[in-house]
Amino acid sequence: MKAEVVSMTAEHLDLDAICRAGEILKKGGLVAFPTETVYGLGGDALNPDASMKIYAAKGRPSDNPLIVHIAEFDKLAPIVGEIPEKARILAEKYWPGPLTMILSKSDLVPKETTGGLDSVAVRFPSDRIAQEMIKAAGGYVAAPSANTSGRPSPTTAQHVIEDLGEEIDMIIDGGQVGIGLESTIVDFTEDVPVVLRPGYISLEMLQKTLGDVRMDKGLIASDSKVRPKAPGMKYRHYAPKADLAIVEGSQEAVVKKINELAAEAKAHGELVGIIATDETKDRYKEGLVVSIGSRREEETIAHHLYEVLREFDQSAVRSIYSEAFYTPRMGQAIMNRLLKAAGHKIIQVDK
Repeated sequence: MKAEVVSMTAEHLDLDAICRAGEILKKGGLVAFPTETVYGLGGDALNPDASMKIYAAKGRPSDNPLIVHIAEFDKLAPIVGEIPEKARILAEKYWPGPLTMILSKSDLVPKETTGGLDSVAVRFPSDRIAQEMIKAAGGYVAAPSANTSGRPSPTTAQHVIEDLGEEIDMIIDGGQVGIGLESTIVDFTEDVPVVLRPGYISLEMLQKTLGDVRMDKGLIASDSKVRPKAPGMKYRHYAPKADLAIVEGSQEAVVKKINELAAEAKAHGELVGIIATDETKDRYKEGLVVSIGSRREEETIAHHLYEVLREFDQSAVRSIYSEAFYTPRMGQAIMNRLLKAAGHKIIQVDK
């Protein structure tokens, strides 16, 4: 089976195609669609068979919960046990937008959708195509990223076609996504809200709105025995086919070290990939050098991360070295994804 691919924009919606997508989802089929973060692989969130189809298509472990996407505020209450006041405050400020909230689930949501948990992850995307499709499908669409599990997340429809084009019913091509990193996940099942996955909405922004918010220890601990609380974060994600390592230290030391590694590889007849920035790309003498954007515009780094990782898959490189990107606001989210892609392989210089 080859997926039907339909192109549209938020300004020029193809309403017939959106209706067809809605019907596919109502009948238990799968549709990939754009959101402001990454492309999602949608199934009917209230249909356990559809959720199992999503796991199968992605090759995703079934204990890794799916995020339920809604397109109207009044769709939240029926699928959750209660809405804590702090969750309500956050929803009013950041929905629609790149925020996922974990709340206790109601009996309406099958455990196949929640990875066996008594909680449910919910998001209200701001992308207009996503919103119209969710409404056409009945209001509840479960959707992880539309990629093969473990691969870099898809930021264009072409990425979805490469990974899942033979596995699903329809792909809605809405062009390149806006943000390029998955939503921030905040868990409200404990007394103090906990960030389980950093994203565009940073810890500082959350603390400014709610006061006491903490980061899951498993996200920031270097000790591999400390597991992240979010089930999905224990799996390797976002990985290119080549081995990836992050080189950390001062800019001068990082450039020098990556140049040494690239020269060494060349001496052995190998080509390495290098992830640089606009500020440093011309300083690398060997290897396949790709700029991820400017450090002065951190959103461009987030926007291009997965695209760059996928670009290297089309090349002959077997090793990739990346600079670290501890930028002021989104650095936490960018480095979280990059470290996962590298399997936490870091080369420290300057020490």
